[in-house]
Amino acid sequence: MAAALAEEVPDNEDYYALLNVRREASQEELKAAYRRLCMLYHPDKHRDPELKTQAERLFNLVHQAYEVLSDPQTRAIYDIYGRRGLEMEGWEVVERKRTPAEIREEFERLQREREERRLQQRTNPKGTISVGIDATDLFDRYEEEYEDVPGSSFPQIEINKMHISQSIEAPLTATDTAILSGNLSTQNGNGGGSINLALRRVTSAKGWGELEFGAGDLQGPLFGLKIFRNLTPRCFITTNCALQFSSRGIRPGLTTVLARNLDKNTMGYLQWRWGIQSAMNTSIVRDTKTSHFTVALQLGIPHSFVMVSYQHKFQDEDQTRVKGSLKAGFFGTIVEYGAERKISRHSILGATVSVGVPQGVSLKIKLNRASQTYFFPVHLTDQLLPSAVFYATVGPLVIYFAMHRLVIRPYLRAQKERELEKQRESTASDILQKKQEAEAAVRLMQESVRRIIEAEEARMGLIVVNAWYGKFVNDNSRKNEKVKVIDVTVPLQCLVKDSKLILTEASKAGLPGFYDPCVGEEKSLKVLYQFRGVLHQVMAADNEALRIPKQSHRIDADG
Repeated sequence: MAAALAEEVPDNEDYYALLNVRREASQEELKAAYRRLCMLYHPDKHRDPELKTQAERLFNLVHQAYEVLSDPQTRAIYDIYGRRGLEMEGWEVVERKRTPAEIREEFERLQREREERRLQQRTNPKGTISVGIDATDLFDRYEEEYEDVPGSSFPQIEINKMHISQSIEAPLTATDTAILSGNLSTQNGNGGGSINLALRRVTSAKGWGELEFGAGDLQGPLFGLKIFRNLTPRCFITTNCALQFSSRGIRPGLTTVLARNLDKNTMGYLQWRWGIQSAMNTSIVRDTKTSHFTVALQLGIPHSFVMVSYQHKFQDEDQTRVKGSLKAGFFGTIVEYGAERKISRHSILGATVSVGVPQGVSLKIKLNRASQTYFFPVHLTDQLLPSAVFYATVGPLVIYFAMHRLVIRPYLRAQKERELEKQRESTASDILQKKQEAEAAVRLMQESVRRIIEAEEARMGLIVVNAWYGKFVNDNSRKNEKVKVIDVTVPLQCLVKDSKLILTEASKAGLPGFYDPCVGEEKSLKVLYQFRGVLHQVMAADNEALRIPKQSHRIDADG
């Protein structure tokens, strides 16, 4: 039944917006909205053949939306999974009167059956490319040693190490996954590589286990076992055992991590590592919407240290983050600071300056592109030189802002225009259909609107003088974009009841008599209305709830 209902409704139809009700609307609210629209669109109320045909189509749309939302089963499917849930094959075997939780479980079962047929076609590739650059000749140059060497006037910058790693996942069954990974490394002319195969099985909702086999040209075979288990809803443990075979014999290793949720945003970790570089580590990590804070303490051989780091997350569309950390131990002291920012839909660019004793000054540049990571650590000097710190800090900022203004921003603007144009072309037929339906709805509303206005005028109530919906452009040089605003005065007046107009938190493009005049762009609703003989004006965002009249909308007569 659900699939049959879904087939008759356009893909972009929002049932709640069509009925202008809240997502939490009761059966009484749904019934009241349905009755009101039925009275408006009922075919028997229109004698003109053309209007009668248009009314039949809109009446059927309203009826289909009400039939889905008034049935607890189909409404639960729609609320959880949208129209794709209604289109899912197999719902006819679902018993009536199931709870939303049972419906979710049934949907997931049907989805798993469909996904299992495509398991062999799915992978999850991940990769890292790291290129180490030695640029110490820029700041630690010994001029007297190069006086007789041709071409010695230019600093020598060279690549001294590289690392490449890649992994892919191959689901074997719904619970088993094979993971193949490999890496190659080279430093100062010497290098090697290894390859690993891991088999992971999800044993239950509480845990999984993984067997690992590996081999390399620098080290012998590796056998490992990793187990993850949820002990309680707020606590889990991970244990990793490994046997590394080499010419020096067998080197065993064991790592255990115990973690617990201290509160909604805070995790505590306790790690014990035995074998190569034995150590005990404890850390607390707090991650919120605006910040990420970590404090850690490690006691071990050969390194013991204490570390504190903080990251601030700006709530902007570029997901800008600034971070700083302090790490001190037997190896010395390191201070790091940096920032990262989203430069495109799938790319994040970051830079970090590292200043340490005795490590010196380094600049680390990282680019994340989807599941691939490109890392470029640039070692500038072995000493603490102010000039190296200055150029490592200011240089990337100047280069980034210049590139962002001259290259990235124009590229993203052109890319967005191409995507919008592609979206407009792909939805052109749907939008044309919606436009025709909206125009038909407006014609059907005329008689009802006339009666509503007469009633509101008699009581000095709410009269919508003008209403526009779409993208508003104030720049005089872009007047041609004004075609992206449509007149919705009649549809809004038709929604007025007892001198009140209430719009829910949903895209207004789904309201009766509305359509989307600018697909993919931000839209607003601007309303000029009269209440008790006084003009009011308000502008609301597309998905913003609106309730009028309000005193704050009143236009100051002296203004």
